[in-house]
Amino acid sequence: MWIVAKLKKNEISLFEKEIRKKLDNSFFLYDPKIELQRFYKTKTKKYQKSILGDYVFCYHKSFNNILTLNKLRFVKGLKFFLNRSSLGQKDIVDFINYCKSFEDEEGLITSGFFKSLLCNEAKFISGPFKNIIFKIIEKQKQKLKILIGDKITTISDKRNYLYQPI
Repeated sequence: MWIVAKLKKNEISLFEKEIRKKLDNSFFLYDPKIELQRFYKTKTKKYQKSILGDYVFCYHKSFNNILTLNKLRFVKGLKFFLNRSSLGQKDIVDFINYCKSFEDEEGLITSGFFKSLLCNEAKFISGPFKNIIFKIIEKQKQKLKILIGDKITTISDKRNYLYQPI
C-alpha cells in the first residue's frame, strides 16, 4: 500500500535509512524531482528539487496495517503520515505513473509534465527568465506560444526551461 509522508527538511536519506532498519527491503520511496539551474556571475550550478516539497510517496505491503504505521510514527526525519492514504490508492498510483511517464533517463521530470497543467498564466522556475510570469496564447504539440510583457515568443518542449502554473 502507498502512503504519503511529510518529512523534515533535508532529512529524506535519514528517513529512508531508518525505515529500512524497521522494515524489509521491499520498502520503496518515490520522490519526483526536477533539475534546476542557478546562475552565479559567469557560472551555472545545477541542482535537483522535489516537485512535492517535503512530501514523498512510500510503499510497503504492510502499510495497510495500522500497527505498522504506529510503530513508524516516530522515525527520525518524519513529521507525519497523511491520514486516509488507503482511500486514495488509485489516485496515488495514477499520479506516480503520470510522473514516471514524464521522466528522462536520469529519473528527473521533464518540462512536458508542467505543460499539461497550464491554463492561462505561468511562471518560469529555471533558465534566464526565472521568476518571470507569462501568458499563454496558444498550446501547440511541441511548443507554447507565449506573451512576456508585450513580446510574443515561442518555447519549444526540447528546451530545458521549466515553468509552473499560477
